[in-house]
Amino acid sequence: MAKVSYYTKEGLDKLKKELQELRTKGRADIAQQIAEARDKGDLSENAEYDAAKDAQGLLELKISKLEEIVANARVLDDSNIDTTKVSILSTVKIKNKKLNKDFTYTLVSEEEADVKAGRISIQSPIGKGLLGKSVGDTALIEVPAGKLEFEILHISR
Repeated sequence: MAKVSYYTKEGLDKLKKELQELRTKGRADIAQQIAEARDKGDLSENAEYDAAKDAQGLLELKISKLEEIVANARVLDDSNIDTTKVSILSTVKIKNKKLNKDFTYTLVSEEEADVKAGRISIQSPIGKGLLGKSVGDTALIEVPAGKLEFEILHISR
């Protein structure tokens, strides 16, 4: 059974655009590379041809995976987000108790995560540790560098 993933409308549109580009431009580029390599002679000893065929296989695999993701994707309506508890698409202001510093993150699907943009995956250690918490709760989260303690200051959508 395929895994259902949840996305923002923008995130799903981005995936669909990437899929369309791979199906059209990506396949056309690979076909051209194969044709050029084929024109260079004996295919049994043609490293360019082998490389182009390998690239074609990887492209088709990527297309297949994206098709599966898009087929099983669901768009989240952020107007229905419960702001009493941290959930996917929640924007959470947290305080790192050790550093006494505030951070604000939006919890998103793994494919939409971008730490620089303040979007962390619900699959990340911090994302998992924050899920289900309410304002005032403390989350003790195990990360590769050790344990971090965060206080939930504010939840919004």
